[in-house]
Amino acid sequence: MKGKNKPTSVDIAHLAGVSQPTVSRALRDSPLVSLETRKRVQRIARELNYKVDVNARNLRSQRTNTLALLLFEDSDEHEAFINPFFLSMLGSITRASAQHGYDLLISFQQLSDDWNAEYEDANKADGIIFLGYGDYPSYIERISKLDQEGAHFVTWGPVIKDQPGLFIGSDNELGGYLAADHLIRMNHTRIAFLGDQSNDYPEFRDRYAGYCRAHAEHGLEVDPRLRVNAFFSEECGYKAAHQLAMSGVEFTAISCASDLIAIGAIKALREHGLRVPRDKAIVGFDDIPTAEHLAPSLTTIQQDTFAAGQALVESVIRSINGEPAKSILLPTRLVVRDSSGAKVQIKQ
Repeated sequence: MKGKNKPTSVDIAHLAGVSQPTVSRALRDSPLVSLETRKRVQRIARELNYKVDVNARNLRSQRTNTLALLLFEDSDEHEAFINPFFLSMLGSITRASAQHGYDLLISFQQLSDDWNAEYEDANKADGIIFLGYGDYPSYIERISKLDQEGAHFVTWGPVIKDQPGLFIGSDNELGGYLAADHLIRMNHTRIAFLGDQSNDYPEFRDRYAGYCRAHAEHGLEVDPRLRVNAFFSEECGYKAAHQLAMSGVEFTAISCASDLIAIGAIKALREHGLRVPRDKAIVGFDDIPTAEHLAPSLTTIQQDTFAAGQALVESVIRSINGEPAKSILLPTRLVVRDSSGAKVQIKQ
C-alpha cells in the first residue's frame, strides 16, 4: 500500500476476491472458512503488513442481544404488500424473543449481496430471521453465501433435504393432502387446484403433491386442466378462478394454495353467479386471521404460527450460541368452516 493510509480488511477482501466478513473470519482462523481461503487471506494480510485493530474486533464481538426480523415484500404489477400470514407470526416471534432476553429489530429484506455484513458485522443484531423469500432459486444462491460465511440466520420456508441454511416450515404436502381429502370425502370428484407447481415455489409445489396423493388414495385421476397457476395475492386468485370458470371444464370444488388465493377466487365465482359453498366448495391454506370472519368463513389448512415463532427464535439463538441446530418441519391441520359446506370444529 502506498501513502499514509493503513491497509484495511476491505483492501484484503478486494485482493482475495472474498467478502469483508470472510476476511474477518479467516484472520481469526475460523473453520467456517475453507483452509485454502484462510491461507490466501492471511498471506495477503502479511504482504500488506495488516494489523488487526483489537479494540474494534472486541467491539464487533460483543453481543447486541437483538435479533433482526426481515420481512419479504411480495410484489405484483400494481404494488408491494406483506403477506398477512407473516404478520400473524409477529406476535409469537416478539414474545419468544422477549422470553429469551432479546430485543427485536423489524425491517424489510433489501436483497443486498451481504445481509450479514449489514446486520451481524455492523453490530445491529446477533442473528437474522427471514420471513418469506420470493423466488426460491435466487434466494438459495444468497443463502448459500451466508451459510458459507457462518452467518447466524434462519428462514421461514420450505424444508428440503440438503438445502443450505436453517429452515423452519410447515408440512405443505400433508396440508395439500388434508384439503383435497376433505373435499373428496364431501363427495367432490372434480376438484380444481389454484397454485403454482414449479420448483420456483416449492411450498405450493408440495401442496399440489398432497392434492395429487389424496386423489390417488381415493382412486381418482388428476385432470391437468383443473390446475391453474396462481401465486400469492387475491388478484392472482381472482384471475385464476375467472380463467377456470371461463374454461368450460367441469368442477365442483377448489383447493387453493393460499387463503389470499381463495379470497380472490370467491370474488370471481360470485361475479360468475356461483355461490360458495352451495354451488362450489372452497378450501384455502394458511388460516390467516381474517379467514374465520369472511362470509362464508373459510375452511383452510392451519399453519401453527405460535409454534413457528418459537422455533424460529430458538433455532437462531442456538446458531448464535454455536449449538447444534437443524431445520424443523411443523405439522399442519385442517380447520373446517362454512366454505367447504360442512362446518365442524377442527379435524386433525
